[in-house]
Amino acid sequence: MSALNLYWPFHKAFKRPMGFIHQWMILSAFLGVIFPHQSNSQSPNASATDARSLDALLQDYAYRGLVHPRTGVPYDGVAPSNLTGIKIAALRLKSGSLYKRGVEGYKEFRLPPGVFVQPYVERLVLVYQNLGNWSSFYYPLPGYTYLTPVLGLLAYDAANLSATNLPELDLVAAQLPVSVGFSHVNPVPSGSIAKCVWFDLEGSADFRVMETRNNCLTFRQGHFSIVVNSSEVSSSPDHPIHAGSKSSKSKIWRVVGWIVEGVVVFVILAVIVALMRRHKKNQKLAQMEQFADAQVSLQRIRVGNAQLPVASEMRTQPVLENDLVP
Repeated sequence: MSALNLYWPFHKAFKRPMGFIHQWMILSAFLGVIFPHQSNSQSPNASATDARSLDALLQDYAYRGLVHPRTGVPYDGVAPSNLTGIKIAALRLKSGSLYKRGVEGYKEFRLPPGVFVQPYVERLVLVYQNLGNWSSFYYPLPGYTYLTPVLGLLAYDAANLSATNLPELDLVAAQLPVSVGFSHVNPVPSGSIAKCVWFDLEGSADFRVMETRNNCLTFRQGHFSIVVNSSEVSSSPDHPIHAGSKSSKSKIWRVVGWIVEGVVVFVILAVIVALMRRHKKNQKLAQMEQFADAQVSLQRIRVGNAQLPVASEMRTQPVLENDLVP
């Protein structure tokens, strides 16, 4: 919206004679309409439905990395460009081999013997997720601070490696638990107690005691991280896991808000200056009219049914400049 369009309603209003106070009241009403919209806008956290949609999207992109795959060899995938910071991988296995031997090391996960999937499939794919700086966006956890990114491990059928929107298989550790060894954990604040958190496929959080400083255990698939109570964390700049894309988006919105607010303030100042000039001009004209009315008394003549003011033929008598002239 241009400055002219913003000023135009006031230009029409101020063409009518009114007091400066009345004009300021109209301007104040205009400010009340504009400024409520200048709020800090922030992107909301994702819902559980969004997290499930993310799982389906990452399954599709992880499968794209399985081009002529070898069984038991992990293949890194490439996440969508709008999800920079997320890492994915895919590992194809035989169900029988997984149950008998497990998987010694698949990224941060260690699967012991005795792990199986339901319903039974001959071959399966384990999709690995590292949500990085998107962790608190897709898995918001009010009252807690993430010390690690959220990691995910989900099982899918490997019968068709070009399939999308596949349902997850139910991954179960029947004997020993699956170990999640986080490669990097932020320092635990003094006096705080770190906890493992597990998110099931519905997004529900379950807190568990940590076995070691960087290790969590689970008997089911899902998403995992290490957290501490936020009230126990001293005030400090947001960690990158929390800042991530959400903070960058909020910064963009703040910059946009500043620009819009600057334009609005400029237009308002222009309107105020125009009002003050018009007010001074009207005052000057009024003073001139009052002075003229006070100094000159006009005669009136009747023209038809109306009386009109008329100046006399000679307002002052001529006086000779030199009295000696005869």
